Amino acid sequence: MSIQVIHSEAAPKAVGPYSQATSHAGILYTSGQIGLDPELGKMLADDVEAQARQVLKNLLAVLEEAGAAVDDILKVNIFLLDMADFPLVNTIYAEWLGEHRPARATVAVAALPLGAKVEMDLIARL
Repeated sequence: MSIQVIHSEAAPKAVGPYSQATSHAGILYTSGQIGLDPELGKMLADDVEAQARQVLKNLLAVLEEAGAAVDDILKVNIFLLDMADFPLVNTIYAEWLGEHRPARATVAVAALPLGAKVEMDLIARL
């Protein structure tokens, strides 16, 4: 089986030597998404709520391009610039998932690309 590269026009283009996602043997691995608007290629908001919502839109676009859905997510990694934002991001994340509860890790980081306040990546079944 070969590795497939996944690209969605509804998510920000990769800006370096990576893909939005790859899949192999029925598993999808996404790259990290920040709150970039895919049409403009820039951050539209400075607040963590708007960024988190855009991150989830971007991840959903990649999931759908690969033929998967939120209920197929196995694991999510969340990277926060400030752990004080955890309760709000957690609420937005829970709303996005509905009743689905994949494995998850949340960590605080010193910095994120383009001054982002939140970044997420995920692994899903196909």
